[in-house]
Amino acid sequence: MCLTLCMKINGKNTPTVYTEGGSIVTLDQIALPERIEWVRLNDLNEVCDAIATMVVRGAPAIGAVGAFGLAQAISHLKALDWDVIGQNKQQLFETRPTAYDLEHGLEHVMAAIQHLDDLSEVQQRAQSAAQAYVDASAAACKAIGEHGAELIKDGCRILTHCNAGALATVDWGTALAPLRMAHAAGKKIFVYVDETRPRLQGARLTAWELHQEGIEHAIIADNAAGHFMYRGEVDLVITGADRVARNGDIANKIGTYEKAVVAKENGIPFYIAAPFSTIDFNCDSGADIPIEERTAEEVSSVHGVAVASPGSPVRNPAFDVTPAKYITGIITEKGIFKPEDLGSAP
Repeated sequence: MCLTLCMKINGKNTPTVYTEGGSIVTLDQIALPERIEWVRLNDLNEVCDAIATMVVRGAPAIGAVGAFGLAQAISHLKALDWDVIGQNKQQLFETRPTAYDLEHGLEHVMAAIQHLDDLSEVQQRAQSAAQAYVDASAAACKAIGEHGAELIKDGCRILTHCNAGALATVDWGTALAPLRMAHAAGKKIFVYVDETRPRLQGARLTAWELHQEGIEHAIIADNAAGHFMYRGEVDLVITGADRVARNGDIANKIGTYEKAVVAKENGIPFYIAAPFSTIDFNCDSGADIPIEERTAEEVSSVHGVAVASPGSPVRNPAFDVTPAKYITGIITEKGIFKPEDLGSAP
């Protein structure tokens, strides 16, 4: 269990994803903010279900749980069978195909074991590789916070979309890491939190994290963001990303694209915060990013209560693509880059 994490829950630094006694332990993000509940994932099907149903969500967090999940599945093998390992990897990957960190985490574990032929050694290496991946993810998010905090001036008013905090990562967050760093440095900041329909990750999760950290904020309806931008009440926009293409296009939670367009129209800098594990250098542009569509019920109901015409069909893309031309810069653990400069990053 890694105890270097800084996620605050009721004033205490608490890890949000870790392993214990052969189980993967994670905070249930569906229960928040009404209840703080922990779930123990004990086998591959439970891990896949937790990712698919968004008990665990956020690209880096999915990558971490995916890496732990593959290592856990390998630990249950009675004999070394590479076909089964491959099937386990594919089952995990298919749970959330847009988030590149999931593929990255799975490949990290596979790279550590692929030349081994002893089951015990494969199991040990898989677990150590998964833990190393998770620890590196936390370190990357901390570095993102350090670089991104330099963009935030005292008195800055920041808009964010969805949840890209510690809940969505292993620690610190991506978009929220610079805010945490700026707040810790004594800068006075204010955060506009998009509610983020249909699953309300902003209203439920980002607002909860900011409240836990004591950062001043307000929840706004998704369609109110343009109003505050037009009135000159937003100085900076920072969001996370689920996948970054080689040309700097990004996929993020549905609604990100329109925020980027409106920010550019109003002369407001728009930044993406993402670790290099989110960058898919094999993906030429946003047009090549697979966009997951989720169930109609997410849109037609809220917490099980119907809010839409029962006879009307629903479209529910979980992500949209923001072209690089709308992005001021991408904040990574290696520094801040213009989208077109990602390919030449060290």
